[in-house]
Amino acid sequence: MDRARQASLLHAIVTQNDREAFAALYDYFAPRLKGFLQRQGVAEDVAEDIAQDSLITLWRRAETFDPAQASVATWLFTIARNKRIDRIRREARPEFDPADPAFQPDPEPAPDTGIDRAQQEDRLREALAGLPAEQASLLRLAFFQDLSHRDIAMRENLPLGTVKSRIRLALAKLKALLDTN
Repeated sequence: MDRARQASLLHAIVTQNDREAFAALYDYFAPRLKGFLQRQGVAEDVAEDIAQDSLITLWRRAETFDPAQASVATWLFTIARNKRIDRIRREARPEFDPADPAFQPDPEPAPDTGIDRAQQEDRLREALAGLPAEQASLLRLAFFQDLSHRDIAMRENLPLGTVKSRIRLALAKLKALLDTN
């Protein structure tokens, strides 16, 4: 079937919803699309599904065809290629499982957990208060404001090595203070 015949059949589908024109295009392109997809590694049954789906798209969206941009064959093979890509993406993406434990809310903490946490926070505040001011300040920037050592050095106008040393010393002192309490 030549290009002019393909274009006239597609035009008949657009203007008259001509089922015979669609059947002629279907009979011509279905095996070609299936073979094209199988050469790309698609299983036979999947290739047949994609080919049928592509031809159904031709029927439903025939009015979107622009002969100035491509031939009927190019347009249809592009549809088939895109449907194949969509199917691969859909298969590669796992289905959402609402019963997945990752999507379940955390259980409510036990009442004594809140008390333990409050006591630990109090101990940490006391230990931070026991540090020299420059070390406590750098720790707050690093851990509570989540700044990198380099950002802290630039912000405080200190050498990077000084920032790292003070934070290391502060952490060692905190550990010692918290271990003794």
